[in-house]
Amino acid sequence: MNIDFFPDAPAYRDANLTVEFPALVDGRRVPCAISVKALEDHFGVETYDRTGWWISALDAERPRIEAVAREHLRVTNGMPVLLKSGHFPPGRLLA
Repeated sequence: MNIDFFPDAPAYRDANLTVEFPALVDGRRVPCAISVKALEDHFGVETYDRTGWWISALDAERPRIEAVAREHLRVTNGMPVLLKSGHFPPGRLLA
C-alpha cells in the first residue's frame, strides 16, 4: 500500500473539533483528522488557544501524527482516519 500525505496546510473543522490532513492512499484521497482534544492532551496546546495554534501543533508534530495515521491506514486498508487521544501514549509530549 502506497501512503503519502498532501503537503497542503491542515484545515480546522469546527463542526467536529478536528484538524484535517488528507492522505493519498494508492492514488485515492482519504480523509485523515486529529481531534483538538488529542492535540491538547499530547502536544501542549491549551483549550483557550485559537484555531491557528491547533494547526501549528499539527504542523510541528506532523511526522509523528502522520506515522500514527499511516499505521491506521494500513490496518484499515485505507479507510478514513480520526485520531483521538487514545491513539497516543498517555501524557504530554516532552521536547
